[in-house]
Parts: sequence; structure tokens; C-alpha cells
Amino acid sequence: MEEKLKYLMSASGFELERVRTALSDNGIPNDSTPKRRNYSAKAVTGVDDTEQDIYVAASDYEKAYDLCVGIGAITPEGEVEIIPPDGEETAADSPAEEEEMSPGKRTAVRIISAILFVLLAAAVIFGTDYFMQWIKGFFL
Repeated sequence: MEEKLKYLMSASGFELERVRTALSDNGIPNDSTPKRRNYSAKAVTGVDDTEQDIYVAASDYEKAYDLCVGIGAITPEGEVEIIPPDGEETAADSPAEEEEMSPGKRTAVRIISAILFVLLAAAVIFGTDYFMQWIKGFFL
């Protein structure tokens, strides 16, 4: 008697291949069936990107579900996946929030930075000159 198949998830394109490969690599037999065949997309793009339902054996369902959660293909029940709008960082991605500087403070920081840069450059130049004079003293 053949074992009953249980629905795991739906995926398409690269995600479908990634999930099926992960299942196969972990010894979980799987099968997929297209929800709706889209022949025209394959004819135009050369890639069949129709969404497919992935099925696994009922005995392997728990292992397959845990694997898909582990690779991020399935969001566990009860958890909500938060997708930020394009171009915005999430709180986890960004460092601690930086407060904006007032224009006066920003100008003061720029002036002090420029002065310190000039002093550092002068120190390097005068230090090099002094060192070269010291070296020349050995040969005269």
C-alpha cells in the first residue's frame, strides 16, 4: 500500500528548487504538482515559473516542516513575517538610532575636524623634515 501524501507548501521558481533540493538532501521524498500550468510564460522566458504545491509523505511531514522553517521557506504558525517597505532598514539591521545634529553643531564639528586635519598634516610634514635632518647629521 502506498503512503498518503500531505501538502507542505506552495512555491515557484528558485524557491521551489531550493525547497525540493533541501528536502531531497535530507532524505525526504517529495513531489510537486503545478497549481495551474502557464505554458505561455515558459515559451517566452524559457523558465517555468508557475507556482507548484509541494507534497511529502505523511510520516515525513514533521521533519519536512521543521526543515522548511529552518531554511526560511515557511514562517511558523503564530509568527508574523514583517517585510519593511523598500529602502527602509529594520531595527535589527540599523545601528542604534543617531540623533540629528543642529546646523550650528554640525558646522562647529566640521571646522574643528578641518583644523585637526591641518594640524595632523603639519605634524607629519615637520616630523618627516626633522627626521631627515637627523639622518643627514650622520653623513656630514
